[in-house]
Amino acid sequence: MRTGVYPGTFDPITRGHMDIIRRGAKLADRLVIGVTTNPSKNPMFSIEERMAMVKRETGGIEGEIHVVSFDSLLMDFAEREGASMIVRGLRAVADFEYEYQMAGMNQQLNDRIETVFLMADVSLQPIASKLVKEIALYGGAIGKFVSPAVEADVVARVSKIGRKGGA
Repeated sequence: MRTGVYPGTFDPITRGHMDIIRRGAKLADRLVIGVTTNPSKNPMFSIEERMAMVKRETGGIEGEIHVVSFDSLLMDFAEREGASMIVRGLRAVADFEYEYQMAGMNQQLNDRIETVFLMADVSLQPIASKLVKEIALYGGAIGKFVSPAVEADVVARVSKIGRKGGA
């Protein structure tokens, strides 16, 4: 059984993430979506909320998909899950430079697990969770970037924490 791990913060999960999940699920017999924390990011949603969002959004995707949280080195997590591959999405050249460096470091940590890069669909390449949150915080429309359910989650959270930039 080929197991792939797709790690991320998914804060919130976007149409770009969903594209990579759908395609990654075709490459692996079992796809584990690892929802993690990132010390350099300030999440809008708790890890439990993000996991619930990811589970809801991936519920209709064909294949064996598991959503779990982790707070460890990616390669330790991947090994615990029995993964033979890490699935990563690429949007632009800047992503490639960062991901290339991470893949090299991960290979040094565990050379039995391959990193597989999937190019984001051209129409989804500009989407980033960070930008989705920023747009929402300033009252912009985010429906093109996330599902209607995620849009509702983000709008509800923004109304709770308050918009930026006035009225």
